[in-house]
Amino acid sequence: MDSKLDMFEDVNTSPSLEGDMSIPGKRTTTATNASGVPDYNTLDEPIRETVLRDIRAVGIKFYHVLYPKEKSSLLRDWDLWGPLVLCTFMATILQGSSSADSMSDNGPEFAQVFVIVWIGAAIVTLNSKLLGGNISFFQSVCVLGYCLTPVAIALIVCRVILLSHQTRLLFFLRFVTTTMGFAWATYASFIFLGQSQPPHRKPLAVYPIFLFFFIISWLVLSHN
Repeated sequence: MDSKLDMFEDVNTSPSLEGDMSIPGKRTTTATNASGVPDYNTLDEPIRETVLRDIRAVGIKFYHVLYPKEKSSLLRDWDLWGPLVLCTFMATILQGSSSADSMSDNGPEFAQVFVIVWIGAAIVTLNSKLLGGNISFFQSVCVLGYCLTPVAIALIVCRVILLSHQTRLLFFLRFVTTTMGFAWATYASFIFLGQSQPPHRKPLAVYPIFLFFFIISWLVLSHN
């Protein structure tokens, strides 16, 4: 009988079980995407590099606030680390004295400053969304939080001025410093958030931003 049933086939003719086990999107080397930003694989890099890279990213966002430009990484790569640090710092400086015998210090409490900043940012963001803004909630909160940088700098300067005996001239210096911080914060916020609003609704979007930074600047100026 010529026909035979071959129970064993040649190994070379069997289907290959080899394959690529690499995860889609995972890169073994640092590459760049279409916008020129490096694609990092944080699963393989050391913790130190991850922390330093995040710190550099936060520093770049502070730089963009001090020198605002319409196209920046502040909207694209948003985070809440900078706003959290600024809010905590300002609330710590602005909080009133907890001693009962210090009646002259009528500053706000830590929680009050914290609530004013975050609830105010949420209200401004909600207004922006209702006006048809094409920006996400956390992007707007990120921008408003980072734009507190000029106000925080004004708070530091005013705190230094308060170390000496107060006169009308020193109060005027505090007023000018706070006004400059307020104006710069409002301008930077408008640069970043104004482009996300319809042209005919930009004034309606700027007004709550104006009130938001005005209230915080007033806390800075009235702090004694």
